Amino acid sequence: MPRVCLFDVNETLLDLSALDPHFEDLFGDAAVRQEWFGQMIQSALVSTVTGAYSDFGTIGAAALQMTAELHGVDLSDEDQQQILKTMQELPPHPEVRECLEYLQDAGLRLATLTNSTQQVAENQMHNSGLGEYFEQVLSADSVQRLKPAPQPYRMAAQSLEEELGNIRLIAAHAWDVAGALRAGCAAAFVARPGKVLDLLTKPPDVIGADLREVAEKIVEVEKEG
Repeated sequence: MPRVCLFDVNETLLDLSALDPHFEDLFGDAAVRQEWFGQMIQSALVSTVTGAYSDFGTIGAAALQMTAELHGVDLSDEDQQQILKTMQELPPHPEVRECLEYLQDAGLRLATLTNSTQQVAENQMHNSGLGEYFEQVLSADSVQRLKPAPQPYRMAAQSLEEELGNIRLIAAHAWDVAGALRAGCAAAFVARPGKVLDLLTKPPDVIGADLREVAEKIVEVEKEG
């Protein structure tokens, strides 16, 4: 059974709603934040599928400019940098800290795997106060391929010195869950508001409304195994 819980970071652990005031100020609508992040993911997938690699920060900046153009907003460099800076200062979702402690107490290894660059990933863990829970903070940028391509999951397994089957990817994104499962990992889906699984992918054995429910189910599955 999986011995390592490998966490996605943005939206899974960290709360992107901290960006909403910036989008409210710039666009007059906080909901544009979700539109921007969706464009960011779409552009990342295009980059991955076509093999034209760009790091996640570059993709995020481009997606922000695209979103501004769509809304007819003149986005200054200062505005852009403020949003990208805040991405490194996101708070964790309320239940995250106690759930990480719960999983650690159950004897599971914890690590993160994000599409963000290594520096951003480390800054996020430091600024959120979550870094102490993870033995490794891993970035897909190290293999120049973004999730859900198989290379980042394979890199994580190699870095953690575990077989892919001993790793469970935990994410609030259907595409990340699908990528992990197809790479040979187990997975768990955090069904945060507005998130649903891909119907073209076999669902993981652990699904919960938040990380608390997911963590409890993971420990239950581990005990049964």
